Amino acid sequence: MPTLSEVPGSVLIRHGDTVVAQTTAPNCTPGTRFQLASVSKQFTATAVLLLAQRGALALDDRIGRWFGAAPPHWRDITLHQLLTHTSGLGHWHDHPMIDLALRVEPDDLVRTFQQVPPLSAPGERWYYSSPGYVLLAQVVERVADRPYRDVLAEQIFAPSGMGDTFAGSPGDRDDIAPGHGPDGAPVPSWDLDVVGMGAGDVWSTTADMVTWLDVLRAGRLLAEPYRTLMVTERVPTGGRPMARGYGYGWFVGTLAGEPLFHHDGGNAGFVSFVGCLPGADRRIVMLSNVETSDPAVIHTLLASARDHG
Repeated sequence: MPTLSEVPGSVLIRHGDTVVAQTTAPNCTPGTRFQLASVSKQFTATAVLLLAQRGALALDDRIGRWFGAAPPHWRDITLHQLLTHTSGLGHWHDHPMIDLALRVEPDDLVRTFQQVPPLSAPGERWYYSSPGYVLLAQVVERVADRPYRDVLAEQIFAPSGMGDTFAGSPGDRDDIAPGHGPDGAPVPSWDLDVVGMGAGDVWSTTADMVTWLDVLRAGRLLAEPYRTLMVTERVPTGGRPMARGYGYGWFVGTLAGEPLFHHDGGNAGFVSFVGCLPGADRRIVMLSNVETSDPAVIHTLLASARDHG
């Protein structure tokens, strides 16, 4: 099993106010920003829940409200179903015509989604769908009448004190981790401004992500019942105990009998994991810019957090 110091990137584990473990690869700094990949989905969910909290939308709204001439099989899909991956829409591998690295116009992307038949009726079963979260981000833009990345910056990152976190292409920002493939060679990024918007577009640091976990748990941004709805099981996934169910942007389960909510992610050149054991006040963040699927790294993270509890 690999040690935390062998993680190619940055790791931060906190128990209460105590740093249990903190490692940074030689080519990174504590302020290096990494792509969060699918960990970004919790911010999409938060943006939707903030709008629901303000009465600008409802979780049982149907998505045809925002997408004009939606096909019949979209008619009954709700925001709740998109948030919980029960919409019947497929994942990226079910859309082989989409190049994840190629930017397209948002309306063209939606039309491509609409051309792919659903895998099941809305609400029938759980099936992980990044395209569903892209649609949620587009809904946020349309309801807020603001670019999605600006909504996150102004309504989530700034009030949460996440000064090193942003969404979309990095532009000329500094301390940006370059992505690498499993062999260590540089790889081009996926498009984060349209195709990956809402599904895997956020960049952050380990410190900012621990801050975010604390803001979320304290209810500083989301009031009840929205905070609890986000981090408790809304639908079963049929998965193992650690990922028994899905909330809104979070997997929910248990680790050695303790409640756990978490999410992992993988983009071209990046791997991420963010988790929280709320009963023991333990927060675990791993951000890597080397694309690897070694599950032993996650086991090392969780074992280290548990052993220091």
